[in-house]
Amino acid sequence: MPLLAYGEYRPDVSDYEGQASRNILNVIPRGDGYGPFPSFSAYTSALPAPCRGAFYALKSDGTVVTFAGTGTKLYRLNNIDFAWVDVSKAGASYSALSATAQWQFAQTGNFVFATQANAVLQVFDLSSSTAFADALGAPPQAAYISVVGRFLVLSGLLSTPYRIQWSGLNNFNAVDSWTSGIKSSDFQDFPDGGIVRGVAGGESGIVFQDQAIRRMSYVPGSPIIFQIDRITQDKGLYAPYSIIRAGERIFFYAGQGFHKIEPGGVPQQIGREKVDRSFLADLDKGNLQLFMGAADPRATRVYWAYKSVSGTVGTYDKLLGYDFLLDRFFPVAVTGEYLLGISQTGLTLENLDSISSSLDALTLSLDAYATAVQPEIAQFSNAHVLGFFRGPSLEATLESPEQGTDENRITIRGFRPITDAAMLFGSVSWRDTPAAAATPGAEVLVNARTGRCDLRRDTRYSRFKVRIPAATSWSFCAGVVPDLTPNGTL
Repeated sequence: MPLLAYGEYRPDVSDYEGQASRNILNVIPRGDGYGPFPSFSAYTSALPAPCRGAFYALKSDGTVVTFAGTGTKLYRLNNIDFAWVDVSKAGASYSALSATAQWQFAQTGNFVFATQANAVLQVFDLSSSTAFADALGAPPQAAYISVVGRFLVLSGLLSTPYRIQWSGLNNFNAVDSWTSGIKSSDFQDFPDGGIVRGVAGGESGIVFQDQAIRRMSYVPGSPIIFQIDRITQDKGLYAPYSIIRAGERIFFYAGQGFHKIEPGGVPQQIGREKVDRSFLADLDKGNLQLFMGAADPRATRVYWAYKSVSGTVGTYDKLLGYDFLLDRFFPVAVTGEYLLGISQTGLTLENLDSISSSLDALTLSLDAYATAVQPEIAQFSNAHVLGFFRGPSLEATLESPEQGTDENRITIRGFRPITDAAMLFGSVSWRDTPAAAATPGAEVLVNARTGRCDLRRDTRYSRFKVRIPAATSWSFCAGVVPDLTPNGTL
């Protein structure tokens, strides 16, 4: 028989005689099928409490400074011993984050800003600060922060939730930075569309409300400062931390499902008839602070972490990835506290003793320790530890679309997985009518000599499944070649 490919992950639709697969886990889509997803590898020591936001900044010399927040504190990563140093204002605790909120960060030049609605906007000067301090100019308390062109934009304002407010042009931390009319600083109230839930930054900004999305474009020399145009009707942001900026593209989750905005464009649905219905049924809608997005700049992928209805309190338990060039989703089973794209800090050879006295005991390759590296996808684990997805492969599951017809039964004698994985287990699930639940079969180990999974089953409809154990070395899995014959019509 010809190759039966492992199809696109589309749990929203039936896989009967189709090209889609409903059961795919812990793999990354490729042009020739799927590849392995690496496990989490710890990089730092643990924060004293669960991570509630994190950010990396680049100094003028190219080195990386990493910040993280907990419910009441802000921390900076020591680049030598990878411990977390308290850099909260005056070493004191902040008013506690709301249970449904996270710290948000932004960088403008040497300034790193941190915000949450229950505290005054905080600022850290990378060239001189040892701790955060209150930002100058009496900015409003805000839940969200972004950089649009050469302006700092605050949204989710504590006292005026239907407003966005921006700093002066290139004027971020001065006594007049937030004074309307000074250096183009101003604000905009929106008469409709609901509460402002965030702004995606860039050369132009995308303003997200409950029921509206608007584009803000800087107009130099104009008294209006920003031209703000509504680009959707009755479509807004469902989860405030689901916004992802990947290059010039923006991804987000609306009440109607997953969307993207191409440069200068309008929202386009990307999850319809693919994952939207299944995702919404699985999402814990009471913990949207754990529904957060991040881009992987090393690949053409974005990820959303979320807590499922069966997940543990305080952590997410699943990732939903999307490759925007292949236009394919994929699920990953991972637990954690905070997902982000981040650069690894650099090290000198003299610093290596602070990590390990033995080269053999290093948990990461020396190639990983650059002065400044391209960001990659990372997370804080449920042990409050920052790390990257660089470990051995996770256990992978791939199941084919369902095969069979109403006219004939089939006798299955086995199948041959098309993969370079030397170790895997195969099984077949079956049913006799489309209304029946599929019965999973027992697993068999692949025959090392023939490359087959030998098993027998008489049925009408079947799916072919492989399970590749964790830490197996492999690079691709394209599908299976079934060994079956027709067997009557009863």
